[in-house]
Amino acid sequence: MRRILVTGGAGFLGSHLVLKLLSNGNHVTVLDDLCTGVRSNVPAGADFIQADVCEPLTGEYDDIYHLACAASPDKYQAQPLQTLRTNFLGTTNVLELARRCRASVLFTSTSEVYGDPQVSPQSEGYWGNVNSFGPRSCYDEGKRVSESLCYSYADCHQVRIRIARIFNTYGPRMAPDDGRVVSNFLVQALRNLPVTIYGDGSQTRSLCYVDDQIRGLLALLQAEGANLEAPANIGNPHEMTVKEIAKAALRICGSSSKLDYRPLPKDDPARRCPDIQRAKDWFGWEPRVSVEEGLQLTADYFRGILN
Repeated sequence: MRRILVTGGAGFLGSHLVLKLLSNGNHVTVLDDLCTGVRSNVPAGADFIQADVCEPLTGEYDDIYHLACAASPDKYQAQPLQTLRTNFLGTTNVLELARRCRASVLFTSTSEVYGDPQVSPQSEGYWGNVNSFGPRSCYDEGKRVSESLCYSYADCHQVRIRIARIFNTYGPRMAPDDGRVVSNFLVQALRNLPVTIYGDGSQTRSLCYVDDQIRGLLALLQAEGANLEAPANIGNPHEMTVKEIAKAALRICGSSSKLDYRPLPKDDPARRCPDIQRAKDWFGWEPRVSVEEGLQLTADYFRGILN
């Protein structure tokens, strides 16, 4: 039985990860300050510590999955200094803990490290086009410095690290007010409210269902081989326009909502599409759940909680 710490384990993605780790027979501890996570998300059988990852960490673990950080633009832009602290101080504390107890660390980075990309699809070798002085910079640059910390701890202290660059992930247990395209579109469609599209809807996203994402994170941490400290994209290479996603949400929900176009937010990326060849080659991962199936499952979840 492995002793595993999951920071941010009361969040959407973290709670799914904790459930899978428990089902695999591990002893799991969740650390979350409940800034955006929800206590009821923590599955029965997991130990729970309500604490800020920015404070020094203690304990003995074999593996650490470091997910702590608000991921919704609405949430992280509302608290930019805490977002930066979580990424720098929080990641430092996780890596220090891993160094002391010789644990492996999986850090959940993001496709946002590519900024508003000038190439598509985005491979891990692309260094990005990121604005360090804007409303999204607290998250984008926070994740970039966290990756740099991981690299330096691996290089200086031989900490075993893995870095997952997560592209848009969705599924049950997303918050209805999460603020990203899938939750916004499905909730608005189910309520027959205008479906809000920022810009003209031609910007693209790639949607990865949560079960596929969790399978990828587990495979990445368990993978062995050369160069695995380098980041790996985990996302769905099926690229869709935001307008296409909105129309799919309307169709799946059987909604009469109309599309409502609003001005595009500052630094909103025009393209999002991962090159996942590294994940295929290194640990045999690619998504299995179609967008249509995933959106249906997520709509069913939102329909249940809205009712």
